[in-house]
Amino acid sequence: MYLIKIGGGKEINLKGIISDLSTINEKFIIVHGANALRDEIAQKLNYQKKIVTSLSGYDSVLSSEETIDLMMMTYAGLKNKRIVELCQQNGINAVGLSGLDGKVIVGKRNSGIKVREGGKTLLLRDFSGKPKSVNKHLLNLLLDNGYTPVLCVPLIDENNFAINSENDDIVALLQSEFNAEKIISLIEAPGFLLDKNDESSLVAKMSKEELEAMEQKVEGRMKRKILALRKLFETGNTTVIISDGRTEHPVIDALNGKGTIIS
Repeated sequence: MYLIKIGGGKEINLKGIISDLSTINEKFIIVHGANALRDEIAQKLNYQKKIVTSLSGYDSVLSSEETIDLMMMTYAGLKNKRIVELCQQNGINAVGLSGLDGKVIVGKRNSGIKVREGGKTLLLRDFSGKPKSVNKHLLNLLLDNGYTPVLCVPLIDENNFAINSENDDIVALLQSEFNAEKIISLIEAPGFLLDKNDESSLVAKMSKEELEAMEQKVEGRMKRKILALRKLFETGNTTVIISDGRTEHPVIDALNGKGTIIS
């Protein structure tokens, strides 16, 4: 069993990824992003996203009702169905689901994000939260009958409202349920970079113990991503591969040892 996380960047080679996946003899679940598409559509709609930094140093996109509408259009709509279309073209019988569908991923809405603005501490409420449970019965029903789940935000919260969440946290939750042998994360970089602006700073191998030290050295969204990576190892042994999603054969490259291997 593999978990495949596909980044939402503009340069991600979706055709290459899905073509590669059609050649592997494993069950897998896809979790995908759509941030580039979201930003492109937002610009056309003259919508400005707001990024806030919590007191603990983590960056988040503030999720208003308009943000959720935008995610339904881009993540659960256009991007999800284009990936399902590619899967079908490559012989993968995929089913595209947002967290809302069949309550496949249920989250708990955040009580608020504490931020500093204008010298004051504010509590900002929005439609975001943490994934807390997976409808494993539904996912196993699909997997056991030859279907490949293609998952994305928004999730559904405890009061049945749509909420935004982090794909890294979703993958960590799926891993706690399925204990996947491999987790492949495909991004717009050769792998984990010590300096995001220097591709030669690639870290080829890392132990899970080294992740804790790494978390102290990074800031913003990368800090959040490291924390999510650490969670992947809480339920057992796995191999996490962070690899380049822009190459001709992203999945094959990852399985052949390219990128960053964390074990």
